[in-house]
Amino acid sequence: MSEASSARFPQGPLRLSPLLVTSYTAPFVWRVPGSKSITNRALLLAALAEGTTTLRGVLHSDDTRHMRNALGQMGIEIVDLDATSVQVHGGRSKLRAPVGEVFVGNSGTTVRFLAAFCALVPGQVTLVGDEHMAKRPIMDLVDGLRQLGVRVDCPTGCPPLTIHGGGLPGGKVTMPGDKSSQYFSALLMAAQCAEADLTVEATSELVSRPYIDITLSMMQDFGADVPRHAATAGESSFTVPARGAYTAREYVIEPDASSASYAFATAAATGLCVRVPGLMQGALQGDYDFVQLLKQMGCRVESDSKQTSVTGHGPLRALDVDMHHISDTVMTLAALAPLCQGTTHISNVYNIRIKETDRLEATVTELARLGQVVSSGHDWLQIEPRPVAPCVVRSYSDHRMAMAFAILGLCRDGIEIENPACVAKTYPTFWDDLRALYAHCGQPCPY
Repeated sequence: MSEASSARFPQGPLRLSPLLVTSYTAPFVWRVPGSKSITNRALLLAALAEGTTTLRGVLHSDDTRHMRNALGQMGIEIVDLDATSVQVHGGRSKLRAPVGEVFVGNSGTTVRFLAAFCALVPGQVTLVGDEHMAKRPIMDLVDGLRQLGVRVDCPTGCPPLTIHGGGLPGGKVTMPGDKSSQYFSALLMAAQCAEADLTVEATSELVSRPYIDITLSMMQDFGADVPRHAATAGESSFTVPARGAYTAREYVIEPDASSASYAFATAAATGLCVRVPGLMQGALQGDYDFVQLLKQMGCRVESDSKQTSVTGHGPLRALDVDMHHISDTVMTLAALAPLCQGTTHISNVYNIRIKETDRLEATVTELARLGQVVSSGHDWLQIEPRPVAPCVVRSYSDHRMAMAFAILGLCRDGIEIENPACVAKTYPTFWDDLRALYAHCGQPCPY
C-alpha cells in the first residue's frame, strides 16, 4: 500500500453509513482515475519504443508504481510532468539487467507483462513478489516462454521466477486460455521485438477476451502491424510480425472501467445519478459493459461523447449472467445482489479464483456473513437476498473486495470494511471520493 493511504486509512476496520439520497439530490460527478490495465501496458510499450513517449491520464497506484520501478531498474527513465502525466525515455538499447531482484508486490499485470519483457533484457532478471504473489500461478506463461527457447527458472510454478534474457526467438506458442488473458498480452507485446514473427494460440476458450483487444489496439497505436479489435469472439490465434521496436508518441489513458463499476453501482444502489467523465461508448476496456448489466437491472444509462451517467431507478432486478469476459466486476454485481428482487446467478468465472485472492470463495464467504443465502460451485455463485446483517467485511487484502462491499455499506447499516488501505493497489483515492460523495449529499462522512 502507499504510505499516504496507510496514513489516512489504517488497517481498519472502516465504518460506513447509508447515503441519504432524495429526489432533489443533484447528479454527482465521479472522476475515476486512469486505467491500471492501460497504464501498465502503456508504460511497457513506451519502454520498448525508441525515443520519448508522453503518457497522460496515468494512474498512480501500487500496481503502476511496481511497473514503473521495475522498468527503472532495467534502464528506462520515467519522468513526472504533472500529477497525471509522465515522459518515458524508451528503447531496447537502454535495457540492462537490474542489480538485485525486481519486486512486483502483488501486481499481476506487472509480473506477467515483465516475464515476457525480460526475455528482451540482456542478462538475468528475477521477479519476486509479496506473500500473496507467491501463491499466484504463472506456469502457463513460463511454459509458453520455454516453448520459444527462453530459459526461465520457476521452481514452484508461482513467483519468484528468473528469466535469462538476451532475445526473444519467434515461432509459435500454445497456451491454455482459461486462466488469464494477461499471459497472452505479455507475449503479444514483447513479440513486436522478437527475432522473427511470433504466433500465440489458445488451446481453450480465452478468458477476459476484451483485454486482449485492448492489447492489440494499443500495440497498433504504438506502431505494431496488428489488427485493432479485429478478432472475432471465437478466434484464438494471434500473429505479430517482428519489427524490432515500437514508435514513441503521445498517448492518453482513459479512466479505469473496473474502478468505474463502483461509481456506477453506487448509482444503482442508492438511486443517485452518477456521471463519470472520460468514459463512454467506444471505450477500450471491456469492463465498461458493466453498465449494460445495470441497465438490465432497471437503471437508466446515458452516454455521450464526454461521459457516461447511470441513475438508479426503482427496485433492482436480479440477473442470471455469464461474466467470463468482465470478471473484475463480479464482486461489484455480487455486492448489489442483496438489494435485488430475485436470485442473482453469476457463472463462468473460475478465473477469479486465481486473482489477488480466491475471489469466488471470498465473495461467497462474506455474503454469507452478511446474512445472505449463498451457494457456489467450481465457476459460479448464486445469491438469494435476505436482510443484511451488520458485519465487518473481510477484504482479504484485495482492493476489489474492499471497494465492492463498500457500495453495500452505502445502503445498509452496520457495515465496516477491514483493511481499507488495500485499495491503494489500484485506486488510492477511493475513500476520498466516497467522502466527497457524502458531502455532496449533505451528510457527514462516517470515517
